[in-house]
Amino acid sequence: MSTTKPDDLQAVRDLVDALQPFDDIERDRIIRWAREKLGMGVPASIGAPSVGAPTLEAASSSGGAPPSLEAAQDISSFIAKKDPKSDVHFAAAVAYYYQFLAPASERKAAITREDLIDACRKATRRRPKTPAQVLVNAYHQGFLDRGERGQYRLNSVGENLVAMVLPSDGSASSSSTTSTRGSSPRKSSAAKKKSGRGKRA
Repeated sequence: MSTTKPDDLQAVRDLVDALQPFDDIERDRIIRWAREKLGMGVPASIGAPSVGAPTLEAASSSGGAPPSLEAAQDISSFIAKKDPKSDVHFAAAVAYYYQFLAPASERKAAITREDLIDACRKATRRRPKTPAQVLVNAYHQGFLDRGERGQYRLNSVGENLVAMVLPSDGSASSSSTTSTRGSSPRKSSAAKKKSGRGKRA
């Protein structure tokens, strides 16, 4: 029984059709999430093609150009635009900026407490008392993943927060947009007392 080899160019056309309704920034994000879902990971140099790599235009006669990258911007403007209300949201915004929007020479896949302190200075934001703990809290709230010692990487939850939720009006608590790591439900002391009375009766 013969099997038909998948048509890679047809797959490209299907992908282009699916991405058509979205703008360039959303397309870039969708593609990154698809790579994560397929277990491919994120390229070391995000969005930057390697020298000599074939382009979509060269591979297909459709003539469609690949999505353009969002222009670099300064961190002060970006933080003002996103207006994070809490320190953990600020940490996620800083990680997002350095991963996707910083000038090419400054981009990095992970941030440290020093990056957080420097971002506070540049964005004229009050510096948290313990910047390292802010990163730990952002990790426990599900926005960042731990990297090498002292380094934290933005994950898809944090990316979604910064790209889709911020700026928020502050009415929703951070717990409504996170999946807190290691949390477990606990009975209140009042419920325990009530349960105890029922057993004695």
